Amino acid sequence: MGPGRGAPLPLSLLVQAAGLAVALAEGALPAFLPCEFHAPGQVNCEWLFLTSVPVFPASEPLGNVTSLSLRCNRIRHLHHHDFTQLSSLRQLDLKWNCPPSSLSIMQWSCHMTIEHNTFLAMPTLEVLNLSYNNITTMPALPGTLTHLILSRTNILDIGPTTFEGLPALSHLYLDGNCYYKNPCGQAVQVAPGALLGLGNLTYLSLKYNNLTVVPRQLPPSLQSLLLSYNRIVSLGPDDLANLTALRVLDVGGNCRRCDHARNPCVECPRGFPNLHPDTFSHLSHLEGLVLSDSSLYNLSTSWFRGLGNLSVLDLSENFLYECITHTRAFQGLRKLRKLNLSFNYHKGVSYAHLRLSPSFGSLLSLRQLDMTGIFFRSLDRGTLRPLTHLPELQNLTLQMNFINKAELSLFQEFPSLRHVDLSNNRISGASGPPMASTGRADAEEDWQPPGRLAPGPQDAPSSEGFKLSCENFSFSLDLSRNNLMTVQSQMFTGLSRLQCLQLSHNSISQAVNGSQFEPLSSLQVLDLSYNKLDLYHGSSFTELPRLRALDLSYNSQPFSMQGVGHNLSFVAQLPALRILSLAHNGIHSRVSPELCSASLQVLDFSGNVLNRMWNEGNMYLQFFRGLRQLSKLDLSQNHLHAVLPHILANFPKSLQVLRLRDNYLAFFNWSSLTLLPKLEDLDLAGNQLKALTNGSLPAGTRLQRLDFSRNSISFIALGFFAPATRLQVLNLSVNALKTVEPSWFGSLVANLTVLDVSANPLHCACGASFVDFLLEVQAAVPGLASHVKCGSPGQLQGRSIFAQDLRLCLDEALSWGCFALSLLVVALGLAVPLLQHLCGWDLWYCFHLGLAWLPRRGRRRGANAPSYDAFVVFDKSQGAVADWVYNELRVRLEECRGRRALRLCLEERDWLPGKTLFENLWTSVYSSRKTLFVLARTDRVSGFLRASFLLAQQRLLEDRKDVVVLVILSPDARRSRYVRLRQRLCRRSVLHWPHQPRGQGSFWAQLGVALTRDNHHFYNRNFCRGPTSAE
Repeated sequence: MGPGRGAPLPLSLLVQAAGLAVALAEGALPAFLPCEFHAPGQVNCEWLFLTSVPVFPASEPLGNVTSLSLRCNRIRHLHHHDFTQLSSLRQLDLKWNCPPSSLSIMQWSCHMTIEHNTFLAMPTLEVLNLSYNNITTMPALPGTLTHLILSRTNILDIGPTTFEGLPALSHLYLDGNCYYKNPCGQAVQVAPGALLGLGNLTYLSLKYNNLTVVPRQLPPSLQSLLLSYNRIVSLGPDDLANLTALRVLDVGGNCRRCDHARNPCVECPRGFPNLHPDTFSHLSHLEGLVLSDSSLYNLSTSWFRGLGNLSVLDLSENFLYECITHTRAFQGLRKLRKLNLSFNYHKGVSYAHLRLSPSFGSLLSLRQLDMTGIFFRSLDRGTLRPLTHLPELQNLTLQMNFINKAELSLFQEFPSLRHVDLSNNRISGASGPPMASTGRADAEEDWQPPGRLAPGPQDAPSSEGFKLSCENFSFSLDLSRNNLMTVQSQMFTGLSRLQCLQLSHNSISQAVNGSQFEPLSSLQVLDLSYNKLDLYHGSSFTELPRLRALDLSYNSQPFSMQGVGHNLSFVAQLPALRILSLAHNGIHSRVSPELCSASLQVLDFSGNVLNRMWNEGNMYLQFFRGLRQLSKLDLSQNHLHAVLPHILANFPKSLQVLRLRDNYLAFFNWSSLTLLPKLEDLDLAGNQLKALTNGSLPAGTRLQRLDFSRNSISFIALGFFAPATRLQVLNLSVNALKTVEPSWFGSLVANLTVLDVSANPLHCACGASFVDFLLEVQAAVPGLASHVKCGSPGQLQGRSIFAQDLRLCLDEALSWGCFALSLLVVALGLAVPLLQHLCGWDLWYCFHLGLAWLPRRGRRRGANAPSYDAFVVFDKSQGAVADWVYNELRVRLEECRGRRALRLCLEERDWLPGKTLFENLWTSVYSSRKTLFVLARTDRVSGFLRASFLLAQQRLLEDRKDVVVLVILSPDARRSRYVRLRQRLCRRSVLHWPHQPRGQGSFWAQLGVALTRDNHHFYNRNFCRGPTSAE
């Protein structure tokens, strides 16, 4: 944390603050720190663990902010001045800051306090989300509000004045204020006419509130009313009397079926629900009606009288298993487009057959019919006969019905049908002729349903571009998750127009030979994943001339059988094949040595063991070479330790996307990418790369996307990415980078649209150069304000790179020096008294003997020894500088150092009269060990100083000795680029005169070291080794 409020900062920290400001001056900080700004006008402050509303600087474009999200923080108190800066705000999201204790993960008690005028400071506010906060009363709200969300709060009493002064309110959400997760021990009280003043209200949600009756005198403008999962067991015409504009009504879950409940449930009382025949008759505009989970056994024709515009009807989770075989309730619903009858099963009963009522035939506009979970074992033509002539029926869902016999040819009688879902059943093969049956409910009582019945989870979506979806085809059939062990051609008789077939998650273990799918002449997509297919015959799938996508992933059992061979030559005989997945089969040996295809464009070969295949000599080196049109290849999870150039040389030259994710690559030959001239996307995420070295990306590469995430990269060579001039997306997240250098990219950085460096342990030292660079490219860095964090020093670990702590802005070298000095003082404090006591006279004798020897050694000078220790160069026209040289510098170095005194060369004292200025200047520079420049400022220097500096630089070139030492008297000189560069390269040769007297002792000590030691020892080894002596 930074210094406490009100605590005075030491002068040294203020100097560091000025330095930090200078360091960030070249790039503008991201707007609205610590939040993220998303154009146009959206500020995202989610999941930042804020305890108060952030105060943004006046320099930010506050007038442009129209949306502010503060959800999922820890704000418990809203002050009246928190939003005064954001006068143009239209949307404010404060969801989940102070949730009720029962909704809190840790069950912590919390209460949100909102001061009276907090929201009135935003005169343009339209959307306010206060859900999942423990508030009990309504704060004052601006009259411009149109959407108000108060779900999962503790507002239990709604009276006539609760929403007073909100004439523009159109959407009101009051869900979940009293239910099993947010208990209140009562029902939410809505006074009659409490909402009548909201004349523009069109949407009202009162779900999960323990209501026992429909609130009276609701606004007649309502178009959507949601009352589900309350305890309203009776409905009459008076309950909805004035809601003639209603379009959507949800009253499901009020009288529940508890044997299928997924949460705490109260059984519906016997004899209920009680729906009056004329409950909905006056709702002529109603388009959507939800009566799900209402314990309905029958459907009354009178319920739907007058609902000529009804297009969506949800009757799921009821007891309509018999009703749907004889009901006439659907006869007047000619505009109904979606009907949900799922989970209307008889408890403990599985029917042998099901015959739908003829009234289904009157649903001429029906497009979607969901009959999941009704539990009948046989599907034949009689089951769906009333649906045969529906001209617009497109989607038919028959999941989880325990169907073991299905006559699939019946679907040829549905001309407009686009998708049939028979997944999660027990179909084991082709059905025989339909069995004669006069009864509709041949029941068995020996089956017990599970407590939780719902469709199983869908397959995890494949990577984009590596799988073809069935959504856009004219007719698809889903038979996944059944009991199929073999596939027979008679199963698909009459399905010649079928284009997509899903057979995944079965137990198909046969050897396909080119005859199983003969009737499917139009099939384009075939999914056989998660089976046990035996690919033995070279003619497999050749009966499908139009097949475009084939998924054979997760068929690993045959490939794991030792000694069994597998034939992949069928790929060459599929002329239309574009996409093939052989993923996660554990393929490692005894397969065709080469894949050949003139049409294949996408191959997913992930999850196999290519490492073993390529170690078998040259047998599989050309495995992919015959795929002449291949553009995308996925080799993830193949246990690869290296991809050598001779392997890449055998890849198709047409390859554009290559994925090598989650292997064991610790090395990659970047120059070998020239072997793939069209490569645009290279994915190396999840490997073991520790550095991006050994050259750089090859020149002329067409790479546009590079993914190095989830490696252990800690070093990147200079200019590594520079040759990739087309690179747009670069992912370096989740690595071990401590800095991000612009020298990695060169001029490429201007083309980057995404540069992801999140989850790296960046070293946030004061004045870190990567901060300036990231500010320059901040538009391309996702999550710069909140997801790019420090890894060191420890005090800043896990915090934003902009959360600098000035107390950590110290000279690390000086800190270590102080530590060493203090340790030495303690050691001497213990050793000196002990030695004086034991051998005091001996030490006294040795000390004086040394004193007698040092002066004689000091006077010995070799023939080549310089005459002076330092030549002092300064601007005599600046009186303050001259005064400091003669009265401070000269006195300290020549008179106050005793035997360690230094000899200085001064122009007015030591230059010989009669010589030219240049002769004296040349002699002074070359006869002195160091050249000391005393500067008041560095932006403008005199000609004398410039000439002296050029001579010192000439000595560097001739003698290979760096003799320059800078003393800077003014802090403004820090802005000089040369000074900043020299500080990087040779830090101890640049000294600043301290402003505090207590720092002057350290200054003179450092100056003495700088004048007596060779600058070669001061160079930063991370940047260069400094000049070496001439040989």
